[in-house]
Amino acid sequence: MSFPKVELMAPAGNFDSLAAAIQAGADSIYFGVEQLNMRSRSSVNFTVHDLKEIATRCKAHHVKTYLTLNTIVYDHDLALMKLIINSAKQVGIDAVIAADQAVIAYANKQKMEVHISTQLNITNVDTVEFYARFADVMVLSRELSIRQIKGISDAIKKQQIKGPSGKLVQIEVFAHGSLCMAVSGKCYLSLHTHNASANRGACVQNCRRKYKVIDIEDGHELELDNEYIMSPKDLCTIDFLNELIAAGVNVLKIEGRGKSADYVKTVTQCYREAIDLYYEGMFTQNKVKEWKEQLQQVYNRDFWGGYYLGKELGEWTDTAGSKALTRKIYLGKGSRYFSKSKIAEFEIESYSLEVGDKIAIIGPTTGVIEHVVASLHVNEEGAKTTAAKGDLCAFPLDVPIRKSDKLYKIVAAEEVVA
Repeated sequence: MSFPKVELMAPAGNFDSLAAAIQAGADSIYFGVEQLNMRSRSSVNFTVHDLKEIATRCKAHHVKTYLTLNTIVYDHDLALMKLIINSAKQVGIDAVIAADQAVIAYANKQKMEVHISTQLNITNVDTVEFYARFADVMVLSRELSIRQIKGISDAIKKQQIKGPSGKLVQIEVFAHGSLCMAVSGKCYLSLHTHNASANRGACVQNCRRKYKVIDIEDGHELELDNEYIMSPKDLCTIDFLNELIAAGVNVLKIEGRGKSADYVKTVTQCYREAIDLYYEGMFTQNKVKEWKEQLQQVYNRDFWGGYYLGKELGEWTDTAGSKALTRKIYLGKGSRYFSKSKIAEFEIESYSLEVGDKIAIIGPTTGVIEHVVASLHVNEEGAKTTAAKGDLCAFPLDVPIRKSDKLYKIVAAEEVVA
């Protein structure tokens, strides 16, 4: 497996996000099936029966497909694990991202390509060499610096460390998205407090909440500068993407299988353009500023560069939720599309839609369409400036919509009243 450029991998938590990732130019997508993946709680997750559709859609667009099967696996999980791998192999899913040795061994037995998950915390070239007998791609520990990554990449080339495919082992790193306080995501806080194991994909994210620190000796409460002392800002590497690529990284991975389709599309588009411009010699700080502004529009907890630039401690967010500059307000669902006149019709179920509004249309086949409403026809009353709850409205749109599509109004975050 090789790409002329660094490979851009996008998350797919559902078919909406899958379509959005393809639209935005991802080279590959990764996704979970059933409960044996690290987003079994936060993502809708696909079923075994969805595998053929995933493979078919992605192959039509020359997009690689990677199945995340990266949780801790117990004896009672083995039958399901084998069923998932067998089904993935049968329909042509490209690889399995794994952490448990049982999964790695079974995928190898079925001659299915394996990628080593970041959960195994690979931090040196000797560990790469060990896992190279089983896997072609290594997702490195999230705590490494660019200098350390380059050292591993250089050593792979120098020592000619090859995976089962006979090709040099490839290095994958996270480029953007949520980080947690735990080392490479291995955490027991959720298990301890809620009996929901993060290492089984069931994290309740209790580290993202406010906490008081109380001195048990005398009962005094300690004053904290930051109320969210266990919740890091989100990773963003677009500022120094050129350095990551130059360090020898082969695959850049966007976090976000639990995020919305518009997040997936926006983030993937930004990194797609950044990668392309890097190879064209046009990667500039002016463009970086533009990309950062776009990334701030969708879900984020503010940004920092992770550990790549040599920092030893995280930067903590000062809010419980997203700091995105825009929000989506649900308006209604698709009704019909008139292909000859290129008119889209929607049923308004909540709030109202006005001429001039910026909207997003999101669906499992449609992906994400962003549009500004230039005119409105409401019910049978003709042209109007507003469509209210209960109305059937229509407006010109070049792209077909479907009944499964949902219509949202995009507004500035400060306009949303909690």
